[in-house]
Amino acid sequence: MKIAVDAMGGDNAPQVVVEGIERARDEWKDLEFVLYGKESAIKEYLKNDERITIVHTDTEILGTDEPVKAIRSKKDASMVLAAQSVKDGENDALFSLGNTGALLAAGIFIVGRIKQVARPALMPTLPATNSPKGVNMLDVGANAEAKASYLQQWAVMGSIYAHDVKKIDKPRVALLNNGTEYDKGDSMHKEAYQLLKNTEGINFIGNIESGDILAGKADVIVTDGFTGNAALKATEGTAKILLGQLKDALLNNGIFTKMGAAIVSPSLKGMKEMFDTSQAGGAVLLGLKSPVVKAHGAADNRAVYYTVKQIYDMLSNDTINKANKYFEKMSEK
Repeated sequence: MKIAVDAMGGDNAPQVVVEGIERARDEWKDLEFVLYGKESAIKEYLKNDERITIVHTDTEILGTDEPVKAIRSKKDASMVLAAQSVKDGENDALFSLGNTGALLAAGIFIVGRIKQVARPALMPTLPATNSPKGVNMLDVGANAEAKASYLQQWAVMGSIYAHDVKKIDKPRVALLNNGTEYDKGDSMHKEAYQLLKNTEGINFIGNIESGDILAGKADVIVTDGFTGNAALKATEGTAKILLGQLKDALLNNGIFTKMGAAIVSPSLKGMKEMFDTSQAGGAVLLGLKSPVVKAHGAADNRAVYYTVKQIYDMLSNDTINKANKYFEKMSEK
């Protein structure tokens, strides 16, 4: 199994990329990596080139670049070359910490989508209470508008992913809505509810409200990209503010408060670990012919390692082909 890596994407590339890749290489002996980027910069941090090949290029896609324009104009950029290698069958998956929009464009226009999937969806793993494996939500930004049939396809792919990669026997699939009753929402959500209710092979549990995204009530949550992106950013922003306020309250209110903070610190460790998303891996662009995964631009080498593990599990379980076979079977009926 070979993974194409955009080694120049992200805030701390290529150092964290190389360090995370080497750790993964040392653990999984059946993995090979092709790193695309500036050879001298990569070699500065590379300790051992066993099963690691470097394809040199001086061109990279920046975070400020317009995604589609960059993909079309920077043909020799590290991300574009990596994506093209996957399309050509030279590598089995694509991994980047770089420009999210550009990676979406590279995935859709270069790697290509599964024939039966109308629109690929971006799916991260979010922390959830009482659920160490977290919750997957899709779409969170690849499609601002959606049809009920798109949500049905995303539910199927998200369920297959949760089963294969997260080892959940019957993943609970929920529809993000403005109420839990079956008849809530606009016409699209009502139609999606009925489609999901009658979709073979998924464990649909009904609607879920945004306040319960992190409550561990579902394993997979489906929504349109506009709503999903807004909900994701609101959730992340709220968590960041609350954790910041908690830290400030414990450390900046006198000696007695600090003493109390020291006492309760072990109890707060679980909260910190819950919001440590490095072990969750990256966001998967589901619906493409090969795994395409985006890690956070500020990811450290631990996050890179766990994202490789995520890709390894997808390749080992043939997750993409399972989705293909599912949709082919449905189209025959």
